[in-house]
Amino acid sequence: MRYNRFLPLFIPLLAWLALEIYLRWPKLVYAIICLVMLLFFFTANQFIKASGQKKKLGNYLLLPGYFFTGTVSFSALVSNVFLIHFIFFFSGLYLYYYFRTIYYSLLKSDIYPPFSLENISAYGNFIAVYFLSSALFGLQSFLNIAVWNLMLLMLVVIALACYQMIWANGIEKRSGYYYTLVACLVLVELAWSVSFLPLSFYILGLIMAIYYYILMGIMRFYLLKKLDKKIVKLYLLFGANSRKADSARTNMHSDDGGDVRS
Repeated sequence: MRYNRFLPLFIPLLAWLALEIYLRWPKLVYAIICLVMLLFFFTANQFIKASGQKKKLGNYLLLPGYFFTGTVSFSALVSNVFLIHFIFFFSGLYLYYYFRTIYYSLLKSDIYPPFSLENISAYGNFIAVYFLSSALFGLQSFLNIAVWNLMLLMLVVIALACYQMIWANGIEKRSGYYYTLVACLVLVELAWSVSFLPLSFYILGLIMAIYYYILMGIMRFYLLKKLDKKIVKLYLLFGANSRKADSARTNMHSDDGGDVRS
């Protein structure tokens, strides 16, 4: 198809418009999600067919699928309209870079920047885990849903993100699945623990995203046999600085006399 090169721009633009329509008519949420997923399916399928390679379509649909779902879920809990518009614009921008990376990976491999898919996947998974984790903790706050029900959903989110990381980095699946199981159990246990903290769902989601990013980063380099002390220190330093920022924000909310868990 001669217009494949326009799909990385056109499809994210339609996804952004769909998000804006959802903001105006929230009752259309399920129809909009289904429609956007079909657009993602069409785009990835076109790229694979045009490349002539035998690729599993589901691998390319996984990240944009739960990233878009996370955007919709997270935005439903945000009250600031301007912030919602920014989130929608940012999500459309990310989807553009993701599908552009897939396009170059499959159809323009001669000018494909090395490690682009690995990097765009790492950033997308971090944001998607934040969106979805925050949404789940928000459901606990607003709807008083049992914690164990939320943890089952959290397990699904983390398992999908871990699998996508393994696929994007070309890690051998047999060993990757074992470490994915361990990572899922560790992160779900951490999610269960932090769910009892008197913090807002924004901060709880960020804590989970940081835990995920650190654990997946270290696991990624370990499975690629590139792990060293410098990489471990960088990830731990990132986690320590992020936790300090969370603590400062929490103290600021407490000093203002506001309810932290809102």
